[in-house]
Amino acid sequence: MAPDLNEYSLPDGFVYVTDVISTAQLEIRYFSNDNFTGTMIDGYEAPKAILTKEAAYALKIAADKLYEQGYYIKIFDAYRPQRAVNHFVRWAQDLYDTKMKEKYYPELDKSVLFKLGYIAEKSGHSRGSTVDLTLVHISTGEELDMGSGFDFFGEISNHGTPLITPEQERNRNILRDAMVDAGFEAYTKEWWHYKLKGEPYPDTYFDFPVN
Repeated sequence: MAPDLNEYSLPDGFVYVTDVISTAQLEIRYFSNDNFTGTMIDGYEAPKAILTKEAAYALKIAADKLYEQGYYIKIFDAYRPQRAVNHFVRWAQDLYDTKMKEKYYPELDKSVLFKLGYIAEKSGHSRGSTVDLTLVHISTGEELDMGSGFDFFGEISNHGTPLITPEQERNRNILRDAMVDAGFEAYTKEWWHYKLKGEPYPDTYFDFPVN
């Protein structure tokens, strides 16, 4: 029999999130032009979400709890190849490329993105146990209003910011409570970003493609 060309063998220890969480929705922004660079990102060869097994099964605990509350999870990014991080670094160094500034960093000069920590040469995503996500109402298919969009660079994306409404804060807390209870850590500057506590590869940055 001919091999199934749709099959892709992940490295040991990694899984496709949708194989573990059938209800997870995917909107892999770096496999599109709708991200802060305005281009598809190196290493994203398919709109798929990959995590370590440990992170995926912990995420399932959160997703099951959220499902009972009436929400799907929607994933924007999960495992991220090192080559994608390198792409971000090259983009950040080109100060003339600001075509996505209005949507993603309207209040910041691109030259400060490194200094403020929005762009770095290494990312926890490349270790395979970090995920960026939001919530979707099962009943309507609409995303919850979190006060700012995914990858918006600015104070409004911080946990605890005074720049959002009580309802937006409540929505963020629904996600945060479920993720923390499932064993993830929140990141203070990004309401969508969670890292598994006790991640299995704390010192390894992977570079296999998302395929």
